[in-house]
Amino acid sequence: MNTNSLVMTELKAGRREWLGLASLAMPTLLLSIDTSVLYLALPHLSTDLGASSTQQLWIMDIYGFMIAGFLITMGTLGDRIGRRKLLLIGAAAFGAASVMAAFSTTAGMLIAARALMGVAGATLMPSTLALISNMFLNARQRATAISIWMSCFMVGMIAGPLIGGAMLEKFWWGSVFLLGVPVMVILLAIGSVILPEYQNPQAGQLDLLDVALSLAAILPFIYGFTEVAREGWLLVPLAAILVGGIFGVVFVYRQLKLKDPLLDLHLFKNHAFSATLILMLLTAVLMGGIGFFIAQFLQMVLGLSPLQAGLWMVPQSIGMIIGAMLTPVMAHRTRPAYVITGGFLLTTAGMILLTQVPVSGGLPFLITGFVFAAIGVTPIVVLGTDLVIGSAPPEKAGSAASMSETSNQLGIALGVAALGSIGIVIYRAQIVHHFPDGVPAATTKVAQESLVGALSVAGKIPGPSGSSLLLAAREAFTAGLHVATLIAALIFALLAVFAFISLRHIRPGSKAQQ
Repeated sequence: MNTNSLVMTELKAGRREWLGLASLAMPTLLLSIDTSVLYLALPHLSTDLGASSTQQLWIMDIYGFMIAGFLITMGTLGDRIGRRKLLLIGAAAFGAASVMAAFSTTAGMLIAARALMGVAGATLMPSTLALISNMFLNARQRATAISIWMSCFMVGMIAGPLIGGAMLEKFWWGSVFLLGVPVMVILLAIGSVILPEYQNPQAGQLDLLDVALSLAAILPFIYGFTEVAREGWLLVPLAAILVGGIFGVVFVYRQLKLKDPLLDLHLFKNHAFSATLILMLLTAVLMGGIGFFIAQFLQMVLGLSPLQAGLWMVPQSIGMIIGAMLTPVMAHRTRPAYVITGGFLLTTAGMILLTQVPVSGGLPFLITGFVFAAIGVTPIVVLGTDLVIGSAPPEKAGSAASMSETSNQLGIALGVAALGSIGIVIYRAQIVHHFPDGVPAATTKVAQESLVGALSVAGKIPGPSGSSLLLAAREAFTAGLHVATLIAALIFALLAVFAFISLRHIRPGSKAQQ
């Protein structure tokens, strides 16, 4: 056995590490279940708590806002105080906040509980990924571990509606929040024994001004683009985006000047690190935006219920699980650039198929195209996460993991706003040319705003005019879907070229080098 073989054998993880991965998979599974079950529980809890429409939006959104805002802080904090310690603290806090959410007596109390769950949830993802990088030093095993980690997230997205639906039939709405309590108790019991501890002994103290600046940059930015997707380019969301951008510039300037920054921007000097983050960000932008279109198409064009629409999204999740498990196998002897490029080309083909979705009978085209697209993006998610974490020094793994997760959160918000805005422009341009005769002027104005508006007024118009308006609105929305997916196909084709050029020097099973 040569020296290289001995080194690889020594680096390989054993039973303890794989058991540790199993314990890390639990919070990942829980976070995805928690995200998906709330859509089912929202009507029940809104009625029980008397939540207004604005409060309902905050109940849904505040969790994601807080996760996105605190990811950078928590990733770096784990590097400084210990990743296992932060994970266990976050698990305990998440369990306590889940109990508070389950037994909330007012909408305001539930919003506060969801905010605390978001802050606690922000500790889980970067700590989990950073610990995976500590436990799995062998590059092939690390890629496999990350693929299992990602698959658990997708299993949660599948299981969420099924488990939530069953629980809501038997118990009250708060029961869905109690799902997390036993999971976190098990993690606390097992994680303290099995998981290794790692911290950067040379890290300085956490600067609260840095934390405040990062929150002031990310939270308004995410809020602004979320509101743009919901209400359009109005003054308040635009102002929020501008404020977030200004604080973002101040934050970056300060980080470049500090000796011990909250976010080490020098990691971007590594070409593979920065290129991979760009690829992951743009992938999140495109898939987040198209996923938003797909969900609306299923419900408002095909007329499916939210639960039915959720079930038709299951094949996409299964496709991502299959892709995640196959990716490490393909990457064992093939350069990551080739696997990622091939995935982007498959996603491009899926997006092209989505450009052909008809208004009537379009479900097979829709699901097939989206499944192809989902399978195609799994290599950049799995190998990209591995490259980002693997290219960072061990003491910066938490910070690198937080950048990976933050790029995903930002990308989804940007994608829903950007592609959603394109869809609205196409919708309004199309529907004005296809209005049926006999539609009142006031009704016309409402229908021109969005498909939601058209659906709300079409049923009130008697005779064939109402049906004609509904068909015209659905055709206009489908035209917007076609344009959005065509744009996505072109960008994914460009990403395939960029991935091939920027990552082709990385060999199978090696860390990303500058």
